Amino acid sequence: MIKSPVRLTAAVLTAGLIGVGGPVAYGALGNEAPSERAGAAYLETSLFFGTAMPGGGEPVSDEQFHAFVDEVVTPQFPAGLTVQDGYGQYRDGHGVIEREKSFELVLLYPVAEYDANDPKIEGIREEYKKRFAQESVARVDDRTAVDFWRPSLA
Repeated sequence: MIKSPVRLTAAVLTAGLIGVGGPVAYGALGNEAPSERAGAAYLETSLFFGTAMPGGGEPVSDEQFHAFVDEVVTPQFPAGLTVQDGYGQYRDGHGVIEREKSFELVLLYPVAEYDANDPKIEGIREEYKKRFAQESVARVDDRTAVDFWRPSLA
């Protein structure tokens, strides 16, 4: 509990500075556009792929996952993507906490392409679940600003 006026003033000042200096959030898929200076309005879709096989079989290998990306994802998103190794956990449909190696796939595309890309992304999720007997593939969509810097050829 803050009792002295000096401590109270310091607490209020600190809270004010944190509020002023902190990041500003905006709606993930709302109408708010990012600053033009920050880049164009894009969506960032992250997909989280688990690798543990039901019943304790061999997990999805790096080679199998990268072949999946080459065969299924790249034809849908040839402009580029990012894959990151991860480790995660989730509670499965039976209430068991599963811990496993995972992969995060990140796709960036202009907001205007959402309607065209959404069915492609859902197809990728469904194919992975089917191919590797997975219960789910998590999806996160965030609105962001993107700028792809390219040097001039002058």
